[in-house]
Amino acid sequence: MSQHVLVVGDSLAYHGPDRPYVLTDERLWPNVAAAEFGAHVHVDLVARLGWTARDAWWAVTKDPYLWGAVLPRADALVISVGGMDQLPAAVPTYLRDGIPYVRPAALRRRVRDAYRVLSPPVIQATRGWLRQLPQDATDHYLARITQVVRHFNPDIPVVLVAPGIHRSPAYPTDRHHEPALLAARRWADKYQTGYIEIDDLILPSLVDGTANPDGIHYSWRTHELVGQSVAEELRVVGFTAKRATAPRKKATR
Repeated sequence: MSQHVLVVGDSLAYHGPDRPYVLTDERLWPNVAAAEFGAHVHVDLVARLGWTARDAWWAVTKDPYLWGAVLPRADALVISVGGMDQLPAAVPTYLRDGIPYVRPAALRRRVRDAYRVLSPPVIQATRGWLRQLPQDATDHYLARITQVVRHFNPDIPVVLVAPGIHRSPAYPTDRHHEPALLAARRWADKYQTGYIEIDDLILPSLVDGTANPDGIHYSWRTHELVGQSVAEELRVVGFTAKRATAPRKKATR
């Protein structure tokens, strides 16, 4: 009998030290976590580049395949969004998200290039005062994701992965990180979920240069460590791998 671990994440779940990888790559941390329980435990990964908790909520509720097929079969839930939420912003997020809709294409490219060039100095000048998503909104959407999955399985084991540290030139401050960790701890306690912090798992690769040069995405070693930690916390909150059973043979006369 197969089991499914639903991972709601962002690009940290499928980017390696050089580029994004197919979701079935065994080195990615969601697959590392599932492998700890055996071959019959499968990952349903819902993730996209730049996702905040709000984007993840929209995905799991607006996509009929997700809410109609993926959510009902989940035996465990791992929430790993919030890392993007805590990053500093040069402009309100709705303006950044509107860049793909700029027309014509030549103007869109100029706007996008200008944003990439100007964003770091603007963040530095404002000391990163603006977050990509306010903390109360992050907490709200994390709760809604948990509630909708618990609608299908009230006793489902849930683990929250705290937002991790970064050393990215594109986001030249981490002023929101410590408050985000404190909020994540409070959230996990309020909603009675498992909880892990991953700063100590990320930092070595940022120091030795094995992480992605963008200063955000993980090295393979970090993927391995995060996956193992997620699996350990899933066990703590009660997820156990059920023994796979072979299909019964039809009786012969």
